[in-house]
Amino acid sequence: MTTSDSIFLSALAALWQSIKTAWAESCIGRFLHRAWLGFRRLVAGSAICQFLWREGVWTRRWEDSLFCRAVDWVLNLIPRAFDWVHRKAARVIDNSIAMRLLGSLQSRMYLLVGLLFLIMLVAPHSMWNNLYGFAGVLALAALFYLGGLAQHEMKVQTKALSVFFAVYAIFVVYSFLFSDGRRLSLRFLCFHLTCLILVILLVSCIKNTKQLETLIFLLLLGLVIASLYGCYQRVIGIEVVASQQDLVLNEGMPARVYSFFDNPNNFAEILVMVMPFFLALLLNWKGAGAKLMVLLGAAICLVAIGMTYGRASWIGLALAFIVFVGMQNWRFIPLFVVLGLAAMPLLPQTIVNRIFTIGNMEDSSTSYRFAIYEAVGNLLKDRWHTGVGLGSDVVRSAFETYPTMFDGSYPIHAHNNYLQIWCEMGVGGILSFLALLLYQLKSGLRAFYNGYGSRRMKNLLAAAVAGFCGILVVSIAEYTWFYPRNMFLFWLLLGIISTCVKLGKEQEKAQTA
Repeated sequence: MTTSDSIFLSALAALWQSIKTAWAESCIGRFLHRAWLGFRRLVAGSAICQFLWREGVWTRRWEDSLFCRAVDWVLNLIPRAFDWVHRKAARVIDNSIAMRLLGSLQSRMYLLVGLLFLIMLVAPHSMWNNLYGFAGVLALAALFYLGGLAQHEMKVQTKALSVFFAVYAIFVVYSFLFSDGRRLSLRFLCFHLTCLILVILLVSCIKNTKQLETLIFLLLLGLVIASLYGCYQRVIGIEVVASQQDLVLNEGMPARVYSFFDNPNNFAEILVMVMPFFLALLLNWKGAGAKLMVLLGAAICLVAIGMTYGRASWIGLALAFIVFVGMQNWRFIPLFVVLGLAAMPLLPQTIVNRIFTIGNMEDSSTSYRFAIYEAVGNLLKDRWHTGVGLGSDVVRSAFETYPTMFDGSYPIHAHNNYLQIWCEMGVGGILSFLALLLYQLKSGLRAFYNGYGSRRMKNLLAAAVAGFCGILVVSIAEYTWFYPRNMFLFWLLLGIISTCVKLGKEQEKAQTA
């Protein structure tokens, strides 16, 4: 079945082509095109643009640096030991059914990672323990190393990481060792190690675009199942939670769905991070049946994120969509903005009302954030340089040594990822984290625009960058790592970007060889 065989898709494609042509030939479209060409020539030659776009000194020297060799020595200590074991017992190992099975499983690591996240997305909150994620990633790491005994050429691809990743990892360990409450920080150290190991496994094990696309398909499958359950919650009805919505300002708004997760904001943030991959698969998959399946899944998730009533996540998803479209063809951004505004009258009135409460200081949840930020400011005045230790439990304990907020309570976290990391890890931790974020976005954009890799891989990269940008914006108003499943997904996105960059460079080297 091809696209031409589907009446619906044929009509949709014809309508889209008509809109594209009309926009390109319109006065506004031509004006924007000429304006962009002039702006690009002006900006491309500027010192600021050259500074932001060029590869930094630290990045250029990373692969040949003593620091990189030291990190590589640590991460590949086990493979080197296994190489020695293999040389001593090659006949036994190569003929072992168990070792061949481990080697076969290791070559399908992308599938196992995808299944782990599929389970993570469909496990009900009451049945999920965040240490399951830690145990799952540790098991995958053990498989990676043990499977390497059978495939002794497998090692950690340290050079595919970055100096900023390594520095941030050092600050994670530092903030645990020098925590005000090391026992309180231990659980959060496990969560951070889960994320760091996950990135290492992704860049080391995924060998081609097909494997990466399979992992992403499993991720989207889990998201659709969670979204279907969220829609089911709306059908059967759930209780309104007063602490999650201002009942006066949002009069008439139904209960916010949360699917398998503890809070509607948690669910909405997951949707923001993962939904852009629907756009990538829509471009990558051929055939009307496959495209219809992608469109149906995207529609279910779009309805679900609407029913979460998560305002910050709506903004994050809109930005993610704009970033993806802009990376593919920036000229369509104004068109989609116009179409988005035109669709406003079609939205349910409760969603429109919720949109208009964005930034309204009369909304209790908005005003309460500023009380939290004041408490954060009090803490950072004293501990801005060192932080108080890893994890929200330590930060919450530190808040209790300061005056309460106006309602007599203490914050449970900073309600902002960047402020929270600063409170935990100090100025060095937040600077290394911001440097890592900038590097990931910059390396992803360079790989996309500099011709690295296939179009299929670039579409996946654009979706990962889009989801990453979306959740970074949400992180200004929410502490998205408070729910560790969201934290694991955040680092999965970071790992996908790193993996796409690595694959693109490998494909470029193969073409020039």
